[in-house]
Amino acid sequence: MSYAIKNLLIGGLIIMTTAASANELTIVNPNNLYDPTPNGYSTAVIVPSNARVAYISGQGGQDATGALSPDFAAQVAQAYANLRSALEGIGAKPNQVAKLTVFVVDHDMSKLGVLTKNVKEMFGEALPAQTLVPVPKLAIDPMLFEVEAVVVLD
Repeated sequence: MSYAIKNLLIGGLIIMTTAASANELTIVNPNNLYDPTPNGYSTAVIVPSNARVAYISGQGGQDATGALSPDFAAQVAQAYANLRSALEGIGAKPNQVAKLTVFVVDHDMSKLGVLTKNVKEMFGEALPAQTLVPVPKLAIDPMLFEVEAVVVLD
């Protein structure tokens, strides 16, 4: 399956459509708002009305044995690897992700670089909408990061 990215300028909006099939995600970053793409996300994503949607539960930084590194960057990288595996498990690709929600324990600005690097490596230019939620802790005390996704299926 080939994928195409098209950029259009419509009424002051930058519209980017990622075509994975007949179900296309339309990424919208209005010119009159802050450009979020350098930080690894888009302002809005429009899902086609006929799309089937899947929800991927929060993926933490555990490896296949359940072990967690104490390092934040290692946990983020593993969580995105786990998200990629979950996508593959449902027959989806990263450019079919419409929305991410990320949870960061004790978030501070020093963690943004790690987050941006990982999301851009996984999604390239087809950046999903995203919300970062700072939290005091996650399900298991050593967890420092978790990512959940809303995915448009073919």
